[in-house]
Amino acid sequence: MTHSQSGVEKGIKQNGKPLEVMGLLFGHPDIDDINCIIVTDAHPIPAEGFETKVVIDDQSVINHMIDLGEVTEETSKFSYCGWYHTHPFDLDGTSHCYLSSTDMNTQRQWQRAEDPHGNPWLAIVIDPLRSIAKGSPELMAFRAYPVEYEPPPNETPDGTIVKEELRAVEKW
Repeated sequence: MTHSQSGVEKGIKQNGKPLEVMGLLFGHPDIDDINCIIVTDAHPIPAEGFETKVVIDDQSVINHMIDLGEVTEETSKFSYCGWYHTHPFDLDGTSHCYLSSTDMNTQRQWQRAEDPHGNPWLAIVIDPLRSIAKGSPELMAFRAYPVEYEPPPNETPDGTIVKEELRAVEKW
């Protein structure tokens, strides 16, 4: 949460708008529950941006990620298990804890690369402005269906199937 709040403060100080910040998650799959990923640590990466774009393909960011991974492998039994980023947009309306279409593509790419090696990949989105206003973390965790996935009719976000289409739509 400290990193997400620092992006708000830094952005407002620099140009009046909070910055989106990112980091990597470390952890492991839960051996007792295949639907659970245990996050043990989070590390910021030197990537910042605004509402529509955060660039992480800069060589210094890539080198930072490689160095961080090597240090963590030497000092911990855990490895990368996901990424986090913030959506510091505003306090109006509803929570900003969602994956944008760009975020979904990023998540799918990571899952395709990591999942086959027994390393399920997780995305966490933090809404730092709401977290600050509420005095408690406002965040959500996500995994993405593959593009070719066809959900069952009337499946809701939590995976349950409801008989009435209207009730299914209400849950979304």
